[in-house]
Amino acid sequence: MTAQAGGTVKDFMHRYLEVVPQDTTIVVAAERMGVRLIGSVLVESVDPKRGLPGIVTETDLVRKVLAAGLDPTVTMVEQVMAGPIVSIAAESSMLDASHLMEMNHIRHLCVVEAGEIVGLISVRDLVRSFVDAESGPVCELDTVYRPLSVLMATTLGTIRSEESILAAAQRMREKRIGSLLTIEVGEIVGIVTESDLVRKGLVGKLDSASTRVSALMSSPLIGIDINRTIRDASQVMAEQGVRHLAVRENHKIVGVLSIRDLVKMVSVRDRPRFLGKT
Repeated sequence: MTAQAGGTVKDFMHRYLEVVPQDTTIVVAAERMGVRLIGSVLVESVDPKRGLPGIVTETDLVRKVLAAGLDPTVTMVEQVMAGPIVSIAAESSMLDASHLMEMNHIRHLCVVEAGEIVGLISVRDLVRSFVDAESGPVCELDTVYRPLSVLMATTLGTIRSEESILAAAQRMREKRIGSLLTIEVGEIVGIVTESDLVRKGLVGKLDSASTRVSALMSSPLIGIDINRTIRDASQVMAEQGVRHLAVRENHKIVGVLSIRDLVKMVSVRDRPRFLGKT
């Protein structure tokens, strides 16, 4: 595996940056994410000398706002943003970007060129770079028997559809996961994700304590057979615009695969090279 497998950061970064002032309310930030179909916004300081002091992601909104029971119409992004921003040089490899995300438990990196932030890269961009590459880490995983069974999470986070979205947010925070399978009459019928809680719950200004998960969940569940390839999983996620898939074996759900899972093994296998550079 070479250091440049998957390409360089500048080849896949997004140069458009969605930036909000630090006194923006959570509802407005969530609306910006929903309109742009993005998972984060950068936060700009009121002091121009400070530049961009932080970033707010869907995970922040779920775990720090919804799960905490804060009022999103008065809570400001500066109260929940993560900072300082983790960045990477534009000339760095996508493998290095994967390591930085994995080590910091994040899904976004700011891209720096000549000391200035010029773009943003996400875990979805990592998947695209590795899957599109004609050689490299994902190609090497093609020889692994049933790779989805290795990558997927087998401990299933669940919630009954009649429970509140507040309970869903708190369970995601507790288990540090981005989705929950929804249960009705003992059967898995759908899924509720961080994006659902943000784009439907926060943006819709729904009462988190009284609104049921059934009002936000996606159903029927989008799944993939356990014998399919990593490329198949990536393609389904891209086509359906989702970050999670239910993995089925003999028509039974045996795991959940997230977009982060698709690059996790790549990061683990290449870690000795990365640590040797740092």
